[in-house]
Amino acid sequence: MSASGATPRCAIVEALLTDLHSSPVRVVAWERLEPWAIARVTLRGIAALRTVVVKWVRDRPGSTRTEPWRLHTEVAALRHLSDDLGLALAPRVLAADLSGGLVVLEDLAPRTALDGLLRRDGAAAHADRLAAFARARGELGASTAGHAGRYLLRRTSLGPADPAAADTARFARLRNRAPGQAAALGVPLAGRVATELDAVLTELSDPGPFGALSNGDAETNNVLVHESGAADARLIDFESAAYTHALLDAVCLHVPGPAWMTVGDPVATGLADHHRHALARGVPEAEDDRRYGTGLAAACLFWAIARLQRFGALDVRVQGDPSRPQLIETLEAAARTAEHRCAFPHLAGWTRRTAALLRHRWPDADLDLTDPVAFPPYTPRHP
Repeated sequence: MSASGATPRCAIVEALLTDLHSSPVRVVAWERLEPWAIARVTLRGIAALRTVVVKWVRDRPGSTRTEPWRLHTEVAALRHLSDDLGLALAPRVLAADLSGGLVVLEDLAPRTALDGLLRRDGAAAHADRLAAFARARGELGASTAGHAGRYLLRRTSLGPADPAAADTARFARLRNRAPGQAAALGVPLAGRVATELDAVLTELSDPGPFGALSNGDAETNNVLVHESGAADARLIDFESAAYTHALLDAVCLHVPGPAWMTVGDPVATGLADHHRHALARGVPEAEDDRRYGTGLAAACLFWAIARLQRFGALDVRVQGDPSRPQLIETLEAAARTAEHRCAFPHLAGWTRRTAALLRHRWPDADLDLTDPVAFPPYTPRHP
């Protein structure tokens, strides 16, 4: 898209940066990064600043993620990291016009999204970049633990956040919905299983020293890395940022997210240790096997049971739809993690029984997803 194709936003960017630098700034190119409401913008007038990234609130009819609070949350989180804590884990906010629904960010190019590299080359080709991703997630937790009050001051100064995104709301939704669905599936959440589910939600809602900032979507599409050379990483997309249990950010290493059929064994590859050691630099309790294991198992089981709420939509899809085996692997990977950490044995057993039921119900999804040849680490879930 040319600069003229984004004239109103160009004018805002020029005005913001001209005011910031007390010198005229002009936009000479505007490249929309589809499908997101983001553009890479080339500038003239600032010798030290050639390009920036501009992000805005979507306003087209029928668009998703149109809520203004998303941009407010991103600005608060990024300024908390850079200005309050002096961290270079994410792009800096250069300027913002929140009433106009627009923010100007540091351009992290030539870094590129890790998920694209994994899809193109496979995980084995990017072991160093996966390790950098795991360390960055751990470093985010380590560096932000104990600073929730400072973030909250920043966030509330910009207006209300999304109440449905709060931990208390999402944990309550799962606790209310899961028993009915489990009963309908023929695997009731009762007795010791229900007791352990309550313990999982209690662990996550009261994280204690593990309370830390998350961007709310800890997946490989939200980390930028160098395609070759230095294996550092930068985290992006903080629209859903919040202080939560730090080990929720480790789930993506152990259990597949929406984009992947498998993620492999993070213990064997060392990714689990990369994350844990980075986290322990700011959260010493992560070195305690019992506390770390309980928190990690709780986070993985919560994620798997939350994903199980999609069962109704998946059950009516055509045979061979990859979302079915992906849900089974999500359940089984969460169970394996809990078993390895010797935590929540009854709930882990329930999760395995539920996966077995789905294998029986969906014969097309009855696959050996632990086969490293057929399903290597980070096998994409193609639609």
